[in-house]
Amino acid sequence: MERSSGSRDAGPAVTPVAVVLPAGGSGERLGGATPKQFCAVQGRPLVSYTVRAMERISWISNIIVVVSPENIETMKSIIEKYGHKRVVTVKGGITRHRSIFNGLKVFVENEFSNHLLQKPEVVIIHDAVRPFVEEDILSKVVMAAKEHGAAGAIRPLVSTVIASAADGCLDHSLERARYRASEMPQAFLFDIIYEAYQQCTDYDLDYGTECLHLALKYCKTNAKLVEGTADLWKVTYKRDLYAAESIIKDNLSQQVCVITDVKEAVAQIGFRLHESLKSQVKVEAISVSLSRNDSHLQNIFSGQCYNFVCINDKKYAIQETQQLVDMLEKSNLPLLYPVVLILMHLDISEDISFSIGMEELTRIKKFAGEMKKKNILVYGLLVQYKLLQFVAHFRHCV
Repeated sequence: MERSSGSRDAGPAVTPVAVVLPAGGSGERLGGATPKQFCAVQGRPLVSYTVRAMERISWISNIIVVVSPENIETMKSIIEKYGHKRVVTVKGGITRHRSIFNGLKVFVENEFSNHLLQKPEVVIIHDAVRPFVEEDILSKVVMAAKEHGAAGAIRPLVSTVIASAADGCLDHSLERARYRASEMPQAFLFDIIYEAYQQCTDYDLDYGTECLHLALKYCKTNAKLVEGTADLWKVTYKRDLYAAESIIKDNLSQQVCVITDVKEAVAQIGFRLHESLKSQVKVEAISVSLSRNDSHLQNIFSGQCYNFVCINDKKYAIQETQQLVDMLEKSNLPLLYPVVLILMHLDISEDISFSIGMEELTRIKKFAGEMKKKNILVYGLLVQYKLLQFVAHFRHCV
């Protein structure tokens, strides 16, 4: 699979990298009966967005979701409904640190897993209620952890931190410029963080919150701090759910995936389209084999993009289009939001007399109507142009 967008890193040269997502919170601060990680955002549980963000990254081998015992079946049903892959559900402990420790144990202790997973060189720890994490920051903390043993994302403090005296009056304040807020994701060499948890006292496990501190306290590992982005915030209160929904809605309309055939001429058109769109929307251009059941296509459709432009040099290929919509259905994307699939067929032959007959046009309209019932909006675009003229036109547009 070739990506012409260059928007993603090839990934850290570490094999494998695993993720532990603590998702055992009760959501008391949210003020509702449903724990925040299971609250629906755009019809989908919040934790599913976070899992999907990790799942889309090819160099992450396993995703461990740690939930409270009473929510095990809920999490398993989410995994099944949304087709999540490489995900293992683990029973959490009564505190955050005990839950994370349980998540690490699936790699080394049989009682926590039916079969031991391959122990990773680096493990990422990330909150299940931080759904907007990007591959770039994950790659940075992993590479920093590989070099320093531990690493974590940080952000500037928004408010000044003050300390109160016993009488409730101001005691002192901290110089905000000297301090940073510790965020997620954090990454560790697996052996370091696992050893740290093994040495923890009950007090650490019950009252501690900072994983980086454990690595420093028990393994003398100074974490590398990596500047994070503004979208690493954590869903804590009800207002955060509304903010998350707004961001997700905006992202759905601002992302498009351009899929082309591997043929050089067609792939070149896809690249030109990518170049002309990238200043307006988040766009990824990918070349795969559209003429056969390419395994990469299913991975493409398992992401969070809802807008697709598929380009080939066939006049109309109903079987190929059916294959694409079948994959979209299997990904469960249309369950949440309408999927737009634009089929761009290039006629680059010397003969420009081609036209669509009424019978074929009726068949296309009928097919599009059937797909609309499944929440997949199919549009067809036939471009009649000689190759050199078409490329020159795109160059002029760019």
